[in-house]
Amino acid sequence: MDLFQRHAPDDAAPLAFRMRPRRLEDYVGQQALVGPGKPLARMAESGVVRSMILWGPPGTGKTTLAEILAEVSGAHLEHLSAVMAGVKEIRAAVDRARDFQARERPTLLFLDEIHRLNKSQQDALLPHVESGLLTLIGATTENPSFEVNSALLSRARVHVLKSLTEAELVEVMQRALNDETRGLGARRIQVNDEVLAILARAAAGDARRALGLLETACDFTLAEGSGERLPREALEDVIGHTASAFDKQGDHYYDLLSAIHKSIRSSRPDAALLYIARFMQGGGDPLDVIRRLTAIASEDVGNADPRALPLVMSAWDAYLRLGDYEGQRAIAHAAIHLAVAPKSNAIDRAWKQAKDLAASQPRLEVPTYLRNAPTKLMESLGHGEGYRYAHSEPDGYPAGSAHDCWPDEVPHRPLYHPTSHGQEKRYAQIMAWRAQRDAEADDAGG
Repeated sequence: MDLFQRHAPDDAAPLAFRMRPRRLEDYVGQQALVGPGKPLARMAESGVVRSMILWGPPGTGKTTLAEILAEVSGAHLEHLSAVMAGVKEIRAAVDRARDFQARERPTLLFLDEIHRLNKSQQDALLPHVESGLLTLIGATTENPSFEVNSALLSRARVHVLKSLTEAELVEVMQRALNDETRGLGARRIQVNDEVLAILARAAAGDARRALGLLETACDFTLAEGSGERLPREALEDVIGHTASAFDKQGDHYYDLLSAIHKSIRSSRPDAALLYIARFMQGGGDPLDVIRRLTAIASEDVGNADPRALPLVMSAWDAYLRLGDYEGQRAIAHAAIHLAVAPKSNAIDRAWKQAKDLAASQPRLEVPTYLRNAPTKLMESLGHGEGYRYAHSEPDGYPAGSAHDCWPDEVPHRPLYHPTSHGQEKRYAQIMAWRAQRDAEADDAGG
C-alpha cells in the first residue's frame, strides 16, 4: 500500500490534512526549493533523496515535502518525533529499514522537532544515517546551527522554508474551495477576495492554520442559490472579534498602527496592548507591528534604554520561530518593554540634522588623517598622517579639537544631544567629560 493510500483523506479528517499536496507540482510556496531546477525538484526527478534538514516556521509544508519525496523515490517513510520517540522507537525504525533494505527499498526517516534530539537518540541514529540505511529528513522551527548535533548536521543539507505570503495562502484556500474530491468544492461556497485576505492575514504565513480558519468559517455559511456564501460577518465567530476587519490599504489599518506607536511613545502599555490586540484580531500582519516596534526602539526610546532595540529584534526572531499563536506573546513582551522604558528622541533628532547637514555639503571632504593609506603614493600625500589610535591614548580617548574627526570646511555644530532620561543620562555625563578633556588638551596646546 503506498503512502497516499495509507493516508487517504476522508470527510472526517481536517481540511488541512485532506488538502495536503501529493505532488510537487501542487505544492504552494517554497519555489526556491521546489521550483523547476531547484534542489528538491531535482531530487524528485531523479528519485534519489539525500539527507536534509527542513528549517522553517509551522505550517510551511515540512511534513508534506517528506511525504512527497518518499512517494516519488519509492521509499518507505518512517515518521518519528524527537519529543515522543525514544531510543527504543528509533531502533524499531532501524529494524524495519533493514527489512525494507532486504527488499531493495530505501527508507526515509522523517524526524520532527529534530532540535529536541537528545544524546542517546543521536547515538542510536547517527551510525545508520552514516551507513545510508536511513536517509534523514529532519524538521525544525529552530536554527539547526545552534540546536542540532554537529555530527548529524554535517551529514545533512539545511533547506530554509519561509512563511507563506498572503497571496500564497489565498491560493491554498481557493484550491480547497474548488476541490470537489478532497476539499469543499461540492458545497459551491462563494467567498470574496476580501474575506480570503482577512483569513490569510490571520493565518500569519501558516497554511495549516489558514485551512483550519477557512474550514471553521465555512460552518457559518448562508444558503445562496444552488450553493452557499461565506459572509464577512461570519469572521467574528472564527477570528474571535467583531469582524470590522480592515483592508490593509484602508485608514483603520494605519490608524491602529499610529495608535500603537503613540501609546508606546506616551508610555501607556495598556493602551498599546489593546491596539495591538485589535490590530491582529482585525487580520493585521503581526510583522507590521514588529516593524513598527523596531522603529520605536530607536526613534522614541533610543539610548535612554539601549536594551530596547535588541529586545525587539529578539521578539521578531521569537515570533518567526514559535509561529503566530505563541509568537504574539513575544510581540506583547517587546511592546510592554518599550512603553515602560524611559524615552528619548535624541537619536532621531540627531540623525535628521545629520542628513540635512550632509545634504547641504555636497563637496564634503574627509580629513587626510582619517583616510586610508594602502599605497606609498597615498602615504606620501599625507593620508593617515596624524591619526591617533584611540586605544593607545590615556583613557582610550584622543582628546583635543585637533582630532575631532570633523571635516575641516564644515562649521562644527553638535548633532547628538543626549537627554537626562534613563541610560542616556550616563551618555551625557561621558560626553561632558570628553568635552572637558578636549578643552584641557586645547588649553595645553595638544
